[in-house]
Amino acid sequence: MDLWFDPFCPFAWATSRWLLEVEKVRPIEPRWHVMSLNVLNEGKDVPERYREQIEKAIGPVRVVAAARAEHGDGVVGPLYTELGTRLHNQGAIKELDRLRETVEDALEAAGLDRSLADVMDSEKFDGDVRASHRAGIDLVGEDVGTPVIRVGTNAFFGPVVTSVPKEEDAGRLWDGVLLVTEFDDFFELKRTRTRSPRFD
Repeated sequence: MDLWFDPFCPFAWATSRWLLEVEKVRPIEPRWHVMSLNVLNEGKDVPERYREQIEKAIGPVRVVAAARAEHGDGVVGPLYTELGTRLHNQGAIKELDRLRETVEDALEAAGLDRSLADVMDSEKFDGDVRASHRAGIDLVGEDVGTPVIRVGTNAFFGPVVTSVPKEEDAGRLWDGVLLVTEFDDFFELKRTRTRSPRFD
């Protein structure tokens, strides 16, 4: 199965950690791909504070794209884990003035050269970012965001979870998501979110 993520998105992070739990109890093998909240919201009217955040969000996405281009697909999952742990679990997403340091620390922890962070302010890998983003969005349509999941020919946005199910609970949620999304005329289940993501 494939998951498209932006490292800044807490909902994609929660979903990705759920998928790692699913992998323990169901026969899946996650493959990781970047998408970009910055690209997703180009030309859209979004709050200024959010705009400032997603303009910075392109930096880590560029770094993941560069790492993949230089070292192959196998580095994407581990680098995402290191980035997400720092941004979300450790709260670095609230310290955007230290984003470069956070990315460098994540690179080092993933066994990659800290100098890859140089691409945060470069457009060198933007073509790769846009191609990966487009591949995910083309599966589900323009009016969704991250995460996007594909299982075979079955693709969908979400699920959006605010905590990470463990063990067989993770497997049961996976089974249910696949069951409803495999029905060709199924499009949406939704309720108002009343909690923020938590990663304890």
